[in-house]
Amino acid sequence: MATETTDAIIRATGRSLCEHGYADLTMQRIAEESEVTTAAIHYHFDTKEELLNAFLDDLIDRFERDVVVEASDPPTQLTAVLDAVFAADPDDEFPVALMELKAQAPYHETYRQRFVDLDERLRSVIETAVDDGIEAGHFEASDPAAVARFVTTAINGGHVRTVALGESPTETRRVVERYLDAELGWRPEATA
Repeated sequence: MATETTDAIIRATGRSLCEHGYADLTMQRIAEESEVTTAAIHYHFDTKEELLNAFLDDLIDRFERDVVVEASDPPTQLTAVLDAVFAADPDDEFPVALMELKAQAPYHETYRQRFVDLDERLRSVIETAVDDGIEAGHFEASDPAAVARFVTTAINGGHVRTVALGESPTETRRVVERYLDAELGWRPEATA
């Protein structure tokens, strides 16, 4: 369980990643973004790598809390997943910080594995909702694994478009919803 100090350090890490990027991220810059000294940061985290691992853990935990929802029926669950994934909070450092760390995944096996796990978790949630929805008669017959793979691929591509191109997440959500309508006969606006 994180303390107030570690929470402050983790939040400052997100702001620093957004402002300076991964390559120029230093403990000093993180300290400047918070009310914590570099000595205090080193007390809680021995290395920048350890701090970034804690930061990534926090990002993934927040993301999973938003995506994993208990819903009464599969269409509502799928809508909740889309709401969580495509929520647009302009003050949230999540998209940029996540992109900074994704860019490091080819060089850091720990980051890569966390993103693999995150992708598998998201696909599993979507696949289960689609499978349950088909079984309950909410959706037309389809391959739940293929639908989940397409949706997670679109989400990842949309993330890049949002961060790199400044495109609203709403644009990617529309593409995903049109796909789900064509593939499953599901009209998200009817369940929202």
